[in-house]
Amino acid sequence: MSRPIHILGIAGSLRRGSYNVSALRAAAELVPEGATLEIFEIDGIPLFCQDEERDPPAEVVRLKDRIREADAVLFVTPEYNYSVPGVLKNAIDWASRPYVDNAWSGKPAAIMGASVGALGTARAQYHLRQMMVFLDMHPINRPEVMISSASQRFDEHGRLTDPTSRDLIAKLLEMLVERARLHG
Repeated sequence: MSRPIHILGIAGSLRRGSYNVSALRAAAELVPEGATLEIFEIDGIPLFCQDEERDPPAEVVRLKDRIREADAVLFVTPEYNYSVPGVLKNAIDWASRPYVDNAWSGKPAAIMGASVGALGTARAQYHLRQMMVFLDMHPINRPEVMISSASQRFDEHGRLTDPTSRDLIAKLLEMLVERARLHG
């Protein structure tokens, strides 16, 4: 049997009770056999400052180490103002800098998101895909996991109860693991 595929999961929300954090926890439950999913919380990452990029704060060093140790990355993003939240963009910027030390380079990646709105974070996900071009990441294109009307798909404890969403997440993770094995 081949070695387990290690996925690093990052939610782009700091909110307690976040549907996206809950969706990331659901992904951890649905990760395929032969893979693991580590959740990395970005709440301790300071605002990016180019003056500090060559001697980054400890939490940024930890993030970059975790990215490099991972075989693949799963982003779970809310949508703020038709794009990714600032906290997620900030973490992405830190881990890509300085220019010659981009921790994201070459990583297979998957994107999903949950929103109370009808589009389920579609625009944020497409912006994140645009960023991946420069980051030299390799995103999974399908299935797209855009959990709309999130308040109806999670229970009062934050558990994803919607079977269609759970099925799509499982399929997305299978594709991500397959891509990571090809890149390995």
